[in-house]
Amino acid sequence: MATNKVIRLAGIVLASAAIVAACGSSATPAPTAAPVIKIGVAFPNSDTFLSRVQDGMKTEAAAKGVTITITDAKDDTAAQLTQVENFVSQKVSAIIVVPVDTSAAQPMADAAKAAGIPIVFVNRNPAIKGVPYVGSDSLFAGQVEMDQLAKLAGNKGDVVILEGQVSNEAAVLRTQGCNEKATAAGMKVVSTQTGDWDRAKAQTITENWLQSGTLKAGMVVCANNDEMALGAINALKAAGITLVAGTGVLVGGVDATSEALAAMQAGDLATTVFQDAKGQGKGGIDAAVDLIAGKTVADYVDVPYVLVTKENLATYLGAN
Repeated sequence: MATNKVIRLAGIVLASAAIVAACGSSATPAPTAAPVIKIGVAFPNSDTFLSRVQDGMKTEAAAKGVTITITDAKDDTAAQLTQVENFVSQKVSAIIVVPVDTSAAQPMADAAKAAGIPIVFVNRNPAIKGVPYVGSDSLFAGQVEMDQLAKLAGNKGDVVILEGQVSNEAAVLRTQGCNEKATAAGMKVVSTQTGDWDRAKAQTITENWLQSGTLKAGMVVCANNDEMALGAINALKAAGITLVAGTGVLVGGVDATSEALAAMQAGDLATTVFQDAKGQGKGGIDAAVDLIAGKTVADYVDVPYVLVTKENLATYLGAN
């Protein structure tokens, strides 16, 4: 009899403990998942260099657990504005833009700000106060490129400039840098033509220069980017002109793309300037994530250019 009472009492105690445990577990809130950070990225195009910028963004986004959507405006300013407005309507966490036209970037910044969405510009600088720019000093790139070309040419010979899209501050500043250093070396700039960053257009311009006698042996081609430099090289080689100082034509570029560095190894390209594509892409993502977190980001985040010469060429192989 006493034994049965003990058994019943033990059962009541165990049941009560189970109820208390169950109540305790139901009172503990389930952990909530961290909000997903979504960044819209608007590119002007996907050329060789900008594709490497995209690679840098993708790598850093994956490392930070961020979701990014990349659009390509195909060099259409209106299309890029529409893409940015679409990102705004989708309520993304932040927007990154490599503008088609730096002089037309204000409406994109305004649309993002009106919606309370952080915006960052990368690679091409519209210089909008209060909006971070992650990239490099294009004036410096033009200066060091022409400085090296003048040095290799012994400060002799006239100069032609292949300019990028004139709506882009990078083209304007690199051309300014070429002009400044050519003048400082006592060399004359005899022609500047717009090749729109494009290899085929630069090749056609160079062919026309050769046919008109504007460009000939003993001169220098200061190109705003490697794509145009490679186009010039194609035209010069087809015309049987060597790519050496004095008896031929020296060609320089900017970006240090893999093809440009291969052309330097082959002795075709005299010099280029390393622009850290992946570093700019990474920096753009980092700036956007910091802004989302409420941190302060400087208006100008510098990703330095570096002159590439025969002596340091090996350091940059595979970098872009």
